[in-house]
Amino acid sequence: MKQNIINRNNVQIRGKGTRSMLFAPGFGCDQSVWNSITRTFEDEFQIILFDYVGSGQSDLQAYDVERYRTLDGYAQDILDVCSALDIEETILVGHSVGSMIGMLASLKQPEYFKHLIMIAPSPCYLNDPPHYFGGFEKDQLIGLIDMMEKNYIGWATMFAGTLLNDSNRVEIKQELEQRFCSTDPIIARQFAEATFFSDNRLDLPNVTVPSLILQCSDDIIAPSFVGEYLHDHLPSSTLTKMEATGHCPHLSHPEETVTTIRNYLKILLLIRQ
Repeated sequence: MKQNIINRNNVQIRGKGTRSMLFAPGFGCDQSVWNSITRTFEDEFQIILFDYVGSGQSDLQAYDVERYRTLDGYAQDILDVCSALDIEETILVGHSVGSMIGMLASLKQPEYFKHLIMIAPSPCYLNDPPHYFGGFEKDQLIGLIDMMEKNYIGWATMFAGTLLNDSNRVEIKQELEQRFCSTDPIIARQFAEATFFSDNRLDLPNVTVPSLILQCSDDIIAPSFVGEYLHDHLPSSTLTKMEATGHCPHLSHPEETVTTIRNYLKILLLIRQ
């Protein structure tokens, strides 16, 4: 069973530390998105990387439409990896929806997690006025999903540009496009529906694991209101506003991302000064 999970989710382990950091990718991405930041933690932590079933080098034959209809299926992937590796009190670093997936996993089995580090998270992408503004109207998200079905390559180009929100980051935009295009369009669409139509706002007060929220500047996907909302509703949370623009600072601004995470861990005395 253990080896099945490791193979299924393409689990990779590196680093010299005894404590662990588990990295959860965002929508449409695999574990390679973490390459620019994980090496800086390898001397002090055991780095655990994985792919959700349906992404990267995971076992596509293990994909189940019903299981992955909601984010709970992806959260179970994280719990399965933790169980297979016998992890306790890991530091989970999640990007975008990976943050919410990690949070859902912590609600089910909090003993696996010591801290949640959330990069550009959002508990709900839909506007719900007058008290919540996630950044999108319902018809915008429906249009996004429809475009995936009608013109997947065009959608990948458009969405990569929206994520970065920086026309000067051509190489990173192309890298994101390639990642999106390497995913089965049917699986990608289902993951998109599970992501963009999820609403985890009511789950926030129940989270017991301390968290760090990294809020980017000029983030179209998770605007500043969302970071403030998370901070107000997540118990034991810390909000750090980054100078990094866009939605993928671990790709576009890895140095600031690393520094922000390390400063948080230093304050907690989890890493050397």
